[in-house]
Amino acid sequence: MLGLRGDTSQPTSTNGKVFFTEGGLNYVCSGTALLSGNKSVVWTAGHCVNDGAGTFVTNWAFVPAYADGSAPYGTWTARTLLTTSGWNASGDFSYDNGAAVVSTNGGRSLTDVVGGVNPTFNYPRQQTYVSHGYPAAPPFNGERLYTCTSPLQYDDTSANPPTMGIDCDMTGGSSGGGWTVNGSLESVNSYGYTTLPNVMFGPYQGTVSQSLYTQASSGYEP
Repeated sequence: MLGLRGDTSQPTSTNGKVFFTEGGLNYVCSGTALLSGNKSVVWTAGHCVNDGAGTFVTNWAFVPAYADGSAPYGTWTARTLLTTSGWNASGDFSYDNGAAVVSTNGGRSLTDVVGGVNPTFNYPRQQTYVSHGYPAAPPFNGERLYTCTSPLQYDDTSANPPTMGIDCDMTGGSSGGGWTVNGSLESVNSYGYTTLPNVMFGPYQGTVSQSLYTQASSGYEP
């Protein structure tokens, strides 16, 4: 059963589209502005900041509330990219989280302009999640924010700790978009299987993800 999906024609300012370069090619992902000590953290998937073999991407930028080519809150470029050691060392999808610390824009910090979402870690897995993202592969075109709402449906035990699966038909480009529960961010879009269509998997955000957030939010001041 496909989770409830919607086109958010007026996207909230905390969700945005991510642009970056990897291996000489340009890619897109999704991300979320998080409340943090330095007011500058964007949360996304590890594979949206790092190739899973130790190399970070370049030209990374976040466009909050992107819609049909517009950037109503400007473009925020990364000054620091971070990921978990599990993703950086071996592309372990159990730890597919990434963070960007963005530069100020016009002298103002990111969450002073767009607001932010609180992350939650070490939560009960059995929740109903709202996934956000900018799917760019057909039948989508990457120009609008979409959401999927679904309870937890799967545990992918091929990963350790197991990743979480929800009903969602979003495609490439939605990676890194946040999963929220009652407004708090608890996972991100990570990957899917061609043999299991319309299912999106995301990492369980435990102590490793919490350490990444702490590093990003307090270790890099504007």
